[in-house]
This record gives sequence, C-alpha cells and structure tokens, in this order.
Amino acid sequence: MDKISLKATDRTVFGKKVRNLRKDGILPGHVFGNNKPVEHISVDAKEFIKTFKQAGETGLINLKIGEDRAVPVLIREIDKNPRTEGIVHVGFYQVNLKEKVTVPVPIELIGEELESVKMGEHVVLQNLSEVEVEALPGDLIEKIEVNIEVLKQVEDAVTVDQLSYDRTKITVLTPGEEIVVKLAPAVTEEMKALMEEQAAEAAAAQEAAAAESGEGEVPKEGEEAAESGEAIEGEGGEKAAEGDEAKTDEKPEEEKSE
Repeated sequence: MDKISLKATDRTVFGKKVRNLRKDGILPGHVFGNNKPVEHISVDAKEFIKTFKQAGETGLINLKIGEDRAVPVLIREIDKNPRTEGIVHVGFYQVNLKEKVTVPVPIELIGEELESVKMGEHVVLQNLSEVEVEALPGDLIEKIEVNIEVLKQVEDAVTVDQLSYDRTKITVLTPGEEIVVKLAPAVTEEMKALMEEQAAEAAAAQEAAAAESGEGEVPKEGEEAAESGEAIEGEGGEKAAEGDEAKTDEKPEEEKSE
C-alpha cells in the first residue's frame, strides 16, 4: 500500500478547551506506541476524514508533525460523539518499520451474483467481514477480495485458508477452517421446520377455539320448532286419548231408550 501523508501540529490545548479546536475544524489527537512517550497533536478534521477513507486501519500514514519531523503511523483509535456520531478524538499508533504489527484487514466480496441469488432462491452469507493479519507495516494491505463467482452450488464456501494474498509477506492469524462466505438456501431446513411447526400450532389453536364455541351453541329455529312440535303432539295425544275414553263411557242413544 502506498504511503499516505497527513499534516499535524503539536497540541498545547487540553481538557474542555479542546471544544474550541473542534469548533474551528481541528481534531485533537495523540501519537503512541513504539516505546515512545505519548505525544499530543492536532489535525485538520476534513483532511483526517479524507485520509481515513484512503488508509483505513491498515494503511501506513506518514504523519508530518510540524515542519521538520515525520513518523510512520496507523490509525488505531477513533472516538465519536455518541449523539452526533461526529469524530471528537483520534489516536495514531507509531510503528517500527522493521517490526511486524497485528491488524484487522477487511474482506470485500466481488464478482457477479448467481441468477438464483438474484431470483431470491439462494443467498450469499458472509460470515467474516475481516481477518487478523500480521505483517511489517510497509507490507500491510488495504483489504482482501473474495470472488463470489466461485460459489456455484448450495453449501459451496470459501474458507480463510482459501483467501488470496501474498503469503510471503503476510500471515493470517484467523483460523484457516473458518468460513468466510458461503452459498445457502434462502430458506434453510431449520427455518422450514420452524414454519411448519408454527403453522401446525396455529391450526390446532383454531380447532380448539372452534370446539369451545360449539359446546354452548344455541339451537337453530328449525330445531326449536321440531322440539316444541313433539311436545305439542304429545300433549295432544294425551288429550285425544282422554277424549276417546270419555266417548266409550257414553252409551248409544238407542240403548238409552231401551
């Protein structure tokens, strides 16, 4: 990675007074590491943001302090205001160009997605967004690219051991068997089983609710009529029987005359 330059000045303002620096577009910061005393500096806020976009956490920066001194540093600390997310302080780690350092290197996915991914049948799952690497400051890389076009079938994956980088200069410390990216179904078997279980539970709940409502069901009008009709018919039958008995007790008119 090409060395990037950033200007800085010695800082003599501390505590609450640094608010005035921020109002003027100046970021307070400090330089530490390499067995050197901590040095308080300040940088132009806009220039720092531009530099950070270029260097990230792995880019070697030539920090020019004043007019006659420059130190090789990495950006190690960025403090933000929790409410505004604005940067309020930065920390630069001074490195020894002859000693290896350990830093996180981002992983970037490149390449064209499969048609099945575009159609929503499959998804590309990125399990790792960065890996820990060890290298000399001058050999650090900005990122490691992974081409997803190698993922042809479900469960195809790229592990840390399969990443492409200069192994003569860089050592990746993240375990080699860890999966960086893989091709998976849009709906996994576990998700399918869970969905089926939820559907079955919902159906059972509906059946239980229907059964409970059926126990106290009010009879229909036709059923009420049928029941009341039977009662009336029974009463009428008894009255008819009583009438028949009364008629049998009466003698014919002819018998009376005799």
